[in-house]
Amino acid sequence: MNPSVTQKERIVSLDIIRGLALFGILFINVTAYQVIIEGGPMPDFSGINGIIDKLINIFVEKKFFSIFSFLFGVGFYIFASRAESRGDKPRWRFARRLFALLVIGIVHVFVFWGSILAIYAVIGFFLLPFYHAKVSTISKWLFSLITVHVIAIVMQIFVPITGVVSTVCGLLGNDAVAIFIMFLSGFLVAKADWVSHVREFSKQIKWIQITTFPLFIGFSIWIWFAAQGNDQNLQSILGLGVIPTTYFYLCTLFVLLENNWIAKLLQPIGRVGQMAFTNYWAQSFIGLGLISLMGLEVVSPHHVVIIATLTFLIQIIYSVIWFKFFKMGPLEKLWRFMTYGRTVTTK
Repeated sequence: MNPSVTQKERIVSLDIIRGLALFGILFINVTAYQVIIEGGPMPDFSGINGIIDKLINIFVEKKFFSIFSFLFGVGFYIFASRAESRGDKPRWRFARRLFALLVIGIVHVFVFWGSILAIYAVIGFFLLPFYHAKVSTISKWLFSLITVHVIAIVMQIFVPITGVVSTVCGLLGNDAVAIFIMFLSGFLVAKADWVSHVREFSKQIKWIQITTFPLFIGFSIWIWFAAQGNDQNLQSILGLGVIPTTYFYLCTLFVLLENNWIAKLLQPIGRVGQMAFTNYWAQSFIGLGLISLMGLEVVSPHHVVIIATLTFLIQIIYSVIWFKFFKMGPLEKLWRFMTYGRTVTTK
């Protein structure tokens, strides 16, 4: 069976999802661009701000970083397999790429304290042993990791635990494990060739979508009431809902992007995703600039919506313009140079 779109369009589809993930990440990072000083003014969470904050918790919090993590895993397989096809050493080359990301990520911490890049680089090394593993082996590892992760979070919420058990559950249920689970999910999907043949695997994708949808609804309701009641376990509840919600989002996006009209309409967002590395850095500067222009002492939830939307619109415009003159973003070019040790020609 022929895939519904060409390989080039497939990559564009991944870029669109990556661009949308960057948009979602903005809703979380905007509040972190401005450091709140103890004793100073605090964000307003009353009225409409409270509703917006709860909606961000339900639909955005942790989910879009997870989508970004999934795409990182997809990217690892695509990068390494292409390196191998050229006669390169795939794991060694990707390890060098991760070292480069670590260096750039450490530098970014000085620009934005909430940067995830260095953490991604460290966690990414745990993907290397899976490169030559069979799809069935990776599936077993993924299922086991998800099970352990979920049990750890459930115990934190419902079981009174202390001491060593509490520490172990805290480690197994934290966001770093969730990131690796999504890394491995993306790697598995790419290795199983689902990314390139979405229509061929449409039954499996729709089955995952149908299975995770009620979980997404259930967790959304739970998060709303937990936020409403200031539940001390809110972060754990959010963590518990991340994997099913992210899978539901991804399946929905892959199905939607099978429609050529939708994919073409969203191509400008794909340009943002095409240089996601550069745009992730740029968000810090644009966001801070907008906060300064708006004269905000604190950023409340309704400000987050305005700043995130304006920042992303700016990124769409300059990304579209950029690719009229160049083949890749400036930080992508630097990252490639650090990975291969040679310059990259742009048009």
